Amino acid sequence: MQQKSFSPATQTAFAARFEAQKIAFGPVVFQCVRYAWKRGMLKALGEAGDRGLHIDDLAATGQWTAYALKVALESCLSAGVVRLSEDRYVLDKTGYCVLTDAITQINFNFVHDVCYRGLADLDRSLDEASPLGLKTLGDWPTIYEGLAKLPEPAKSSWFAFDHFYSDTSFPSILPDVFATAPRRLMDIGANTGKFSCAALEHNPTVELHLVDLPQQLAVADATLRAAGVRERAHLHAVDMLDAPSPFPTGMDLIWMSQFLSCFSEPAIASILRRAAAALAPQGQLLIMDTFWDRQRYDIAAYCLINTSPYFTAIASGNSRVYESTDYIRLCEAAGLKLVTARDGIGYCHSLLRFARG
Repeated sequence: MQQKSFSPATQTAFAARFEAQKIAFGPVVFQCVRYAWKRGMLKALGEAGDRGLHIDDLAATGQWTAYALKVALESCLSAGVVRLSEDRYVLDKTGYCVLTDAITQINFNFVHDVCYRGLADLDRSLDEASPLGLKTLGDWPTIYEGLAKLPEPAKSSWFAFDHFYSDTSFPSILPDVFATAPRRLMDIGANTGKFSCAALEHNPTVELHLVDLPQQLAVADATLRAAGVRERAHLHAVDMLDAPSPFPTGMDLIWMSQFLSCFSEPAIASILRRAAAALAPQGQLLIMDTFWDRQRYDIAAYCLINTSPYFTAIASGNSRVYESTDYIRLCEAAGLKLVTARDGIGYCHSLLRFARG
């Protein structure tokens, strides 16, 4: 029988419809691939190599029923995670990434353990500018008040996600931090204190001020003590959303890392005004963050853009992953001017340096 040919326009329409179906069934595929990974199916196929394994071979191990194998692996097949060689399943390149790639696994865990259930309320969260999906994890106004009390595995997955993006950047930015020989350094949004520890260990004379919520400062305090650098650190509990609350003043350098993206634009404007007021006359502000508009690779921009719904439904209801131009505009409004910008730090960070205008 002669196969019917289609016009280029019709082929394009078919391809577009196929892509649309991938979006429609995306949550289903996600869960099936995750099941195949977590339950060891992908590992078994990886160990089998190019010869692959038949469903009967996998079922004979007693780890999975033939039914579970067929449901999960057929979904994996549709997503290119596995392929069929005659009647045997073989791990494909995408499946190899799921099985071995750290950032892929961290993103899987973050989406499943932190975001998945709460994203069911994304529509109302967007409409009401409130993190209505946060109730799936705990009863707090924003996730930041509850980070230390997050249930497992959400807590481990959240910190693994947060630290992967920041920790890969810290070693290369310390020369930038100390380029102007600051004596008084302030870390706003100190989180667990990992940057503060790195800075104090890098420079034995710097005096460091940590600013964050009381709950986070308690975690940072323990981190600093464990590292043996607590004596040069000063903790300042500040509610960032309380606009009248000032920051300690006279700072030679103020550091913010993956911090401003936790807030709405009006809140960022308030934080930047207070940061500008806290600088010494020749002081500078360093902002390190993940800007989707400054990424070299599309994959990084894709991951960052699709992290924004987490901020909406889970974290705060009104924050997101911003473009660098948003920060530059808001800094200028606070009386700060951009001095330098450096990209390609760690996995996907950029570093913006500001001085008083």
